[in-house]
Amino acid sequence: MNSNQPIQVAQYTISPTHRPFVIAEMSGNHNQSLDRALEIVDAVADAGAHALKLQTYTPDTITFNGASEEFYIRDAKSLWADKNLYKLYQDAYTPWEWHKPIFDHAKKRGMIAFSSPFDTTAVDFLESLDVPLYKIASFENTDHILLKKVAKTGKPVIMSTGVASVADLDESIKVLRANGCKDLVLLKCTSTYPATPETTNLHTIPHMRQLFDVPVGLSDHTMGIGAAVAAVALGAVVLEKHVTLRRADGGVDSAFSLEPDELKNLVIETERAHLAMGQVSYTLTPKEEKSLQFKRSLYVVRDTKAGELFTPDNVRSIRPANGLHTRYYDDIIGKTATNDISAGTALSWDLVN
Repeated sequence: MNSNQPIQVAQYTISPTHRPFVIAEMSGNHNQSLDRALEIVDAVADAGAHALKLQTYTPDTITFNGASEEFYIRDAKSLWADKNLYKLYQDAYTPWEWHKPIFDHAKKRGMIAFSSPFDTTAVDFLESLDVPLYKIASFENTDHILLKKVAKTGKPVIMSTGVASVADLDESIKVLRANGCKDLVLLKCTSTYPATPETTNLHTIPHMRQLFDVPVGLSDHTMGIGAAVAAVALGAVVLEKHVTLRRADGGVDSAFSLEPDELKNLVIETERAHLAMGQVSYTLTPKEEKSLQFKRSLYVVRDTKAGELFTPDNVRSIRPANGLHTRYYDDIIGKTATNDISAGTALSWDLVN
């Protein structure tokens, strides 16, 4: 495949010539309530998202219930400072029995529903739900065991590229390819929560597309939608953002998640950005051609007698464009009128002696 080759996922086509494919990431923002999860599905569907994504793991499949220091987050600046990993994932995970009702509701609302598996058992489970594609999270993008399992499904793969070097990514892509992955999208990702605009480095998007010859998008953890709009201008074909109903409700990822109205704006503005990119063109549009008459040209702006000199006092560049082009102004100044000319007359050569 190459970076321009379309990838078909259910009713949507992912390619540079199609509008950006917008993924709403629920993550743990359901706050352990299935009703809230289903409410999020409705909210992101109403906002115009094309896909809903979950994360499929349990505390035991993602970490170990250890009490030693290595199982705690000790970064004072982290949203999850001093949290035990096992306890954090207990709060954040989506119960597996919720997946089907959430997926069914998303499909009912016209969206694609899929997930990020975090181990091989999650892949088996997601296969039983017949997901149409897979997402590899940044922290799993060097887990060759998981990559091989996902690739062997033969389904499209979207992989975030956070916390990975170019060498890591090259190796992981080779693992995916060798095990049957034909359709692959990479997402530029800065794996800090939230990320800042200064650390987002969107110019990596076209570079990554050229380097690996695959479509590239953005997994965005910045606040707002500015980075996503800019990413589209640089060629992003997929956009992933965390979503919640209300940041004020709290939740493991709520601080850097979009609310429904913000997600709606993202869908609208990134599609506008995509349409606005267009192609290299200096051709006037039909509407522009109609506006040509409102450009400037030379007019006689004061009653002028036959034989009278044309001067800056009686000839000016004004709208509309019915008179001689302004390029002839210097040629006309100092010449004389062939006959009487009323103020407001478009200047033409037959009036110039």
